[in-house]
Amino acid sequence: MRIWPSLALILALTGLTFPARADPPPTKLTYRPAPNATCDGYPRAPIDMAQGYCAGLVIAPPARGPRSLLFPRTLLALANGDFLVVDMGGWGTSRGAVWRLTPRPHQAPAMRRLLSGLNMPHMAAFGPDGKIYLGEMNRIIRFDPDAADPAASIEVVVADLPSNRLHDNRHPLSSFLFDKDGALIVNVGAPSDQCVKPAPKPGARCAEAEGPQAAAALWRYAYLGNGRWSDQPTVLARGLRNSLALALHPSGAILQGENSIDLAGEFTPFDEINLIEPGRFYGWPYCMDTQTPTPAWRAARVMTCGDESVYTAPVLLLPPHSAPLSMLFYSGPMFPELRGQLLVALHGYRSAGARIMAYDVDDRGVPLMQERATFSVYLRGSIGSRLYRAGP
Repeated sequence: MRIWPSLALILALTGLTFPARADPPPTKLTYRPAPNATCDGYPRAPIDMAQGYCAGLVIAPPARGPRSLLFPRTLLALANGDFLVVDMGGWGTSRGAVWRLTPRPHQAPAMRRLLSGLNMPHMAAFGPDGKIYLGEMNRIIRFDPDAADPAASIEVVVADLPSNRLHDNRHPLSSFLFDKDGALIVNVGAPSDQCVKPAPKPGARCAEAEGPQAAAALWRYAYLGNGRWSDQPTVLARGLRNSLALALHPSGAILQGENSIDLAGEFTPFDEINLIEPGRFYGWPYCMDTQTPTPAWRAARVMTCGDESVYTAPVLLLPPHSAPLSMLFYSGPMFPELRGQLLVALHGYRSAGARIMAYDVDDRGVPLMQERATFSVYLRGSIGSRLYRAGP
């Protein structure tokens, strides 16, 4: 297991960065560019990186005046070296946009806004047809970034996803991937943090996670051919509080990064990586970690969290409150030492987040971890480590 600072966090806080080869970074941790230091022609951000890597600052908010990027979330690399930047625009707004960024070392990048007025978009991806697909809060669309008018090229692929607006609802963003059969797998986040309204009673179950269109689930839209998907989804897997991080392994296995419930403790509960199998239940809101009942539902005795017949435990624990927002199996040419590994971007605002993790995996893509593995924490200006410990 190796650790990089989270490019997702850098993107959200300071702009876009690209890793490049460099000498070991300065030890001081800050998000201001290092004076007179560059990474492949970009001002160097003096943040902690693995030896031989550095982060170059491509674009950042201006010191004064209006900003072009409001709330950038994810990047998609295009074949010509450009990037699509998905800008959410802010929580609870329709100011989302998609920008086309052309990197230009030693100077500011060229930026062109392709789409605007979007409803909290989170991610873009290539579909099996090579077209660009984009997830908004309540729909999946596709468009042509090379069209003279990209907005005029928009086609709705999936409509009427749940509109989890912010107030009591907590997980409004859609994430998706295409499985080995071309089906579209879409995250439908839990409408609440722990499903405690009404208060859990003995034998009661969380209504949000039940039924043919359960939330806190992955929905599967079957591929019908000719660029069309069914408009009637089935529930692929349940008990998944928020599945913004999804990855498809070459074997066809689907992995999910779980953002666990928001307990007050700094080091509980752990976030998770789950191996998704059809029909399985993964715990929310009754179970956390590997077999621990959640505090709000413990007295209701709805589920025995150690019973594999009713609850599927995670294949890997992530640092607590680390908030995996994206992950992928790396196959690019730039970093051959990472090829085949699972890269997980941790956004988490607490002490165990803000980094990128790289995991060796088995033949299904399941991450491998050593016994007595530890995770790093940033506390009071220093870096420490803690053991992964989880149990009833």
